Amino acid sequence: MTSPSPGMTQNAAGSTGMNSGGFMSGGFGRGLLGGLVGAGLIGMLFGSGFGGGLGGLSSILGLVLQIGLLFLLFKFVMGFLRRRQPAHQGAAYDSGAAQGPRPGFGGFGGVGGGTAKPVKLEIGPADFNVFEQRLGLIQKAYGAEDMAALRALATPEMASYFAAEIDEAAKKGQVNKISDVTLLQGDLSEAWREPESDYASVAMRFSLIDTMVDRATGKVVSGDPVTPQVSTEVWTFARRPGGAATDWKLSAIQQA
Repeated sequence: MTSPSPGMTQNAAGSTGMNSGGFMSGGFGRGLLGGLVGAGLIGMLFGSGFGGGLGGLSSILGLVLQIGLLFLLFKFVMGFLRRRQPAHQGAAYDSGAAQGPRPGFGGFGGVGGGTAKPVKLEIGPADFNVFEQRLGLIQKAYGAEDMAALRALATPEMASYFAAEIDEAAKKGQVNKISDVTLLQGDLSEAWREPESDYASVAMRFSLIDTMVDRATGKVVSGDPVTPQVSTEVWTFARRPGGAATDWKLSAIQQA
C-alpha cells in the first residue's frame, strides 16, 4: 500500500474550508455576525431601528432564536452543496482484502487485513529434516501422478496446481517422470507466524532425473534419462500456528 500522493494531500486539505485568521474568520464568528445583522434588519422592519431588536429580554431571546435558525439554514445549504460535488477521483484505496501465499510462491501475502504484523518464527533441526523429506516425497508423487499423496503433502491450492500440470501433460500424451532426487544444499530464507498459519521459505538446491515420456511408447520426449540435472527453487511450507514439524505442507514454489 502506498501513501497518498502530494496532490491528493493538498486536495484533501483544501476541501476542509479552513483558513488562517482570527476568531471572526471561523464559522462561529460568521454565524454570530450574521445573527447580529439579522436581528438588526428585523428590528428595522418592525420600526425599532437597527439596534431596537436588541432591547429587553424578549429581544435577546429573539436574537438567540434568529442565530439558531440562521445556523441551521447555513448547515443545510452547505450540506446540499457538498452532496452535489463529485467524489475525489483516485482518493480511495481499499486494502481490506487479505491475500495469503499462493502457488508460485506468493511471499508474505496479506496479513490479517493489515492489522497484525508477522512474527519471526524459530526453525529447528526437526523442521529441516521434514523439509528435506517433503522435497523427495513430493517429487516422487508428482512423477507417479499420485494425487492422493500430493494432497497429503501440499495445501489444497498447491495440489490443484500440480493436478493442472499433470492434466496438461496428459492431454499431450506425456508423463513427467522424476527420480533420484538428492538435496545438495538447503538454506532458510525466512520463517514467520501469522494469526492463522506458520510459514517457512527454504532455498533448496537439488539434483534429479527429470524427463518427459510418451505415455503410449515410454519413449523419452525431452530431458536426459541418465545425467541428473541441478535445480534451485524456493519452497514455502505452511502449517497451523504452533504445529509440529510433521504438519508442514508445501504451499508455494518459486523457480530461482
